[in-house]
Amino acid sequence: QVQLVESGGGLVQPGESLRLSCAASGFTLDYYAIGWFRQAPGKEREIISCISTSGLNTYYADSVKGRFTISKNNAKNTAYLQMASLKPEDTAAYYCAATRTFRSECRQLRYDRWGQGTQVTVSS
Repeated sequence: QVQLVESGGGLVQPGESLRLSCAASGFTLDYYAIGWFRQAPGKEREIISCISTSGLNTYYADSVKGRFTISKNNAKNTAYLQMASLKPEDTAAYYCAATRTFRSECRQLRYDRWGQGTQVTVSS
């Protein structure tokens, strides 16, 4: 079964950290770029980070730059989003997505495989 499964979300206080995982099954991430998206209530889904198939190129939205780190472990067939210095405005449902590509970038891709999402809530 081809799927992506996110985990690691939860309720944290401002300033704390979380690591989201995105486990792939039914296909190998070796040939896939990964994007992390989030959607807050009443807002559109936005891409916040992505990593190219090779892992050499990454993208971060300005809102998370310097606080979030994306990575991809092909041996574990899992991608990660390390989130530090979390703020209340980071509260959202977080989704990982994948697309098969040999392009060197990841920002302008059409992601066609999606996880079910994991909730991150940052509140004191």
